[in-house]
Amino acid sequence: MKDNYAIVLDFLPHGKPNERRTEAIAQSIGENFFNLLEVVIREGETVKPKDRIYIGEEKRDKVKYIKGRISYNDLTSYAKSILEEVLNELVTKSEKRFVEFFNKAGPITTRLHTLELLPGIGKKHMWSIINERKQKPFESLQEIQDRVEMLPDPKKMIIKRILAELEGKDKYRLFVAALR
Repeated sequence: MKDNYAIVLDFLPHGKPNERRTEAIAQSIGENFFNLLEVVIREGETVKPKDRIYIGEEKRDKVKYIKGRISYNDLTSYAKSILEEVLNELVTKSEKRFVEFFNKAGPITTRLHTLELLPGIGKKHMWSIINERKQKPFESLQEIQDRVEMLPDPKKMIIKRILAELEGKDKYRLFVAALR
């Protein structure tokens, strides 16, 4: 599960202070699978936070190579500080995908439903969502909130869930590709 594009979270023009090699590094997050990556930026190129950079298999214009996946704890404090904002933009951009999640999510075990992994959803909300989607599939995150009584903001729930997965707080993965 590889991303073709990543969003820059932080740019370290001289690399990390504790590393011997000084090469420009961008900490970034994959656009679809939310992989946290460190990429080495080509000499003479610069990027800034929130830039969209190509990291796919074809010829890359700004990226020299992908250094590797990193954990949430490896992010700089600045990268952590804008992560939620970047996730907000990515979720907004891919709203259909997340609405589809609400429309199709199923049980994990006989006692646990995928929807219950979202912060703010317990049995009552889970059943309300399931009953509402049986009548008519949801078409937007706003519609989910409007049709399910007392439901917290679905977009915020998704963002909180992605952050929790990036921080490694749960064994189940809904949105973030698992580390191998």
